[in-house]
Amino acid sequence: MAELLWISDNEQLYTLLHPVLKKIGFSVTCHTHLGDVQSSDDAIDLVVFAPSQFGQQDYLNFIDHPLSNSADWILISDGNPNRWCDKMMNHGVAYHFRQPLELEHIGEVFQEFANEYCTDNRPPKEQALSSHLDQFGLLLGSSAPMRRLYRLIRRVAPTDSNVLLIGESGSGKELAAQTIHQQSLRADKPFIAVNCAAFSSELIESELFGHEKGAFTGAIANRDGLFAQCQSGTLFLDEITEMPLALQSKLLRVLETGEYQKLGSEQPQSVNVRIVAATNRDPLSAIEENYLREDLYFRLAHFPIQLPALNQRGDDILALAKHFLAYRNQQTGACITLTPEAEQQLSQYSWPGNVRELKHCIERAHILANNQITLNELPTITQPSQIHPTSIGPGTSIKEAEKTLIIDTLKACENNKTRAAELLGISVKTLYNKLHSYAIKDDEI
Repeated sequence: MAELLWISDNEQLYTLLHPVLKKIGFSVTCHTHLGDVQSSDDAIDLVVFAPSQFGQQDYLNFIDHPLSNSADWILISDGNPNRWCDKMMNHGVAYHFRQPLELEHIGEVFQEFANEYCTDNRPPKEQALSSHLDQFGLLLGSSAPMRRLYRLIRRVAPTDSNVLLIGESGSGKELAAQTIHQQSLRADKPFIAVNCAAFSSELIESELFGHEKGAFTGAIANRDGLFAQCQSGTLFLDEITEMPLALQSKLLRVLETGEYQKLGSEQPQSVNVRIVAATNRDPLSAIEENYLREDLYFRLAHFPIQLPALNQRGDDILALAKHFLAYRNQQTGACITLTPEAEQQLSQYSWPGNVRELKHCIERAHILANNQITLNELPTITQPSQIHPTSIGPGTSIKEAEKTLIIDTLKACENNKTRAAELLGISVKTLYNKLHSYAIKDDEI
C-alpha cells in the first residue's frame, strides 16, 4: 500500500479528497503544518501540501526537510499568485493544483502515482548475467529519487525551456542532458556537449561562437563555433560556473536575442539552439562567490533539476553494481558474482564520486576477481583514501613537483577532477589548465 502524508489546515479540502485517496488505496497520515513533521519517514511515497496560505516559512521548511528529496510532492493552492509556491515548484515539486479542483483529473494523477509506487514485478536480483534496473533514456535507476527525476525530464523535454542540471560530479548530468535531447522535438538535430572548465578563457569564446580568419594569432581560417554547428539542436554547457564572467555576459545576450557574433566579425548571426547547462556547485552560492552571473542564472534556470547523489538512491547502489557487473560478464564471457560481504560494503559506502566511481570500482574488481568479487577486490572502498606522493625532495623543480602532486591527487580521487581540485585548493578550471600545460593525459592517471 502506498503511503501518503497529508499536510494541511484545510479540513474542507481533506473531506473532499479523502474518499478519492481511500478509493485508490493510499494509507494516509495527516499533519496540520509542515513544521509539525519532525523527521523523514522512508515509507512516505507522496506528500500533499495544502496550507491555507503559502508563506516564506513553508518554503524554508520544505527546502530543509528530508522528505523534499525522498518523496514526491503535490501542492494545492487557492490559485492566487504566490512566489513561495512558485519557488517550491522550481525545486522539483511534481504538481501544483489550484482550487477549485477537478476531482476526475486529480484522481487520475493520484492513481498514476499509486500505480508506480505499488508496482514491483522485477525478477530476483541474484542473476550474474542480467540487469533489472529501470531505464529512462540513458539514465538507470529504480529508486524513488530517480523515478522523480524521470518525471521531471518527461515534463520539460518536449518544451524549448532552458534547463539547469545541478548535481555532484559523476551523478550523470551529461546523460540527463542527452536524455532531455532524445525526448525533445529536437531529437533528430545535433547534440553537442562542451566542458566549460576544459578551455582557457581565450579559447572558449572561439569554441562557442567561432572566429574569422585573422581574428587572433593562429586564426588562419574562418571557423564556425558550436552554436553554428548545433543549429536547431541542443547545446550542453557542462560546468557553466567555470565559464569566465565576461563570456557569461555574451552568452546571456545570445539567450536574450538569439544572436551572436564571431570573433573578428561585427555581423550578427541568428541561432536557434536549446541550452542545457550543468554545475556541481550550488547556484546561489556560485552567484555569491562570483562564479555565476545572477542574470544568466535566471535565464538558464527556466527549469532547474537537481540530480540525486548516489548515496541518496538506496537500493540503486547495489542494483547498479550488479548492472555494471552483468555487462562486464557479458563482454568477457565470465560469470563473476558478488559475495554478501562485498554487497554490504558496496551498499554502505558513501560514493563521493557517485555513479562514475561505482562503475570504475566494479570494472576494476571484475579484472582482479577469479569467480567472485570479495572485499579483497574492493580496496578503494574498504580502506581510507590516502595520497602518497612519489619522491619529491631537494633538487626537484617546482614544475615537476606540481605535476607529480596533481597526478597523485587525481589517482587518489579515481580521476574525479572536481574532488581533486578541492583537495588541491584550486578551481576545476585551473586544474584543467594545469593538465593541459603539463600535457597530462588520462592514461597517465
